[in-house]
Amino acid sequence: MFHRKQLFRVLMWPALVVLLGSAGYFALFRGEQSFLACLYMTVISLTTVGYGEVVPVTGSVPAVIYTMVLIVFGMGILVYAAGTFTAFIVEGHFSGFIRRKRMQQQIDKMNRHFIVCGLGDTGVRALEELLKNRNEVVAVDLDEERLRNVEEIYREEHGDTSAGKAVFRYVRGDATDDHVLTQAGVQRASGLISVLPSDKDNLFVTMSARMLNSQLRIVTKFSERGIEPKLRRAGADAVVSPNTIGGLRIASEMIRPSAVDFIDKMIRSAQGTVRIEEVPIKEGSSFEGKRISECAFSENYRLMVLAFQKNRGGSMDFNPPGSTPLEAGNVLIVMGDVEDVRRAVQA
Repeated sequence: MFHRKQLFRVLMWPALVVLLGSAGYFALFRGEQSFLACLYMTVISLTTVGYGEVVPVTGSVPAVIYTMVLIVFGMGILVYAAGTFTAFIVEGHFSGFIRRKRMQQQIDKMNRHFIVCGLGDTGVRALEELLKNRNEVVAVDLDEERLRNVEEIYREEHGDTSAGKAVFRYVRGDATDDHVLTQAGVQRASGLISVLPSDKDNLFVTMSARMLNSQLRIVTKFSERGIEPKLRRAGADAVVSPNTIGGLRIASEMIRPSAVDFIDKMIRSAQGTVRIEEVPIKEGSSFEGKRISECAFSENYRLMVLAFQKNRGGSMDFNPPGSTPLEAGNVLIVMGDVEDVRRAVQA
């Protein structure tokens, strides 16, 4: 597979041969011939078009020998460059280059989006959930074939991008590279999920992302328990252990199967958009200064209020009474369709 730098180097060789060939003629005739004439002689020699000599090569043994060497070696380089460029076009690399360029331009316009680093089993599940919630997402992975497969699935499920729909874009590269994170728009992103196979890579991505964007919310995966405090010190806002979650799920299936069945049906409903979400109460919100009962979440937004949090990270008041006053900084945990949640958040 060709990259832009590799193609640039291949195309530079013919230009270098022509330049050196012209300089050689110019030196052989000690400047008696113009550089343009030497350039013209080089081009017609390498392309074998058969025009007459514009510089007096015949009769000059050094010039004749130089011309033969130039034709033999120069033609070889030209043929190699032409074959490489043809392969670049025929094998679809050129269209791929244009496609990646266009996608990068689209990513550069994105703001407050989410980045998912690593499209393994965990990463794909996280990506699907973000897209179901109508978010803009940029995926980062080294395997372009895996990225293409995910993109095809996305297009089958979501169709063309339009207002109100999920947006999926991707960057092929190593997420531990700051340049790749910058390509994914980490400075403008709202959140980043790092689910690479290696705990060390997740630690490095967390640290790099935090340095590039101090306001970014970072959620990362870990396997070894000893790495959890390091991830938090590196800047992760939340750390998740799939092994721990898997163990809790297995135990829950044993002791509370009906509750687990309810959650599964909620997530995998026919619409696939019923979720437990949060509605932050912001300054200037229409809910600020009102009581929960006065907001009519059930009637106006079809949302069920499950819990009340006085401030993010604080204790939860489950099934709060309708008389609970709402102030800026409070957070409500609700259940409902993601579009209804979006309307409430924007109210």
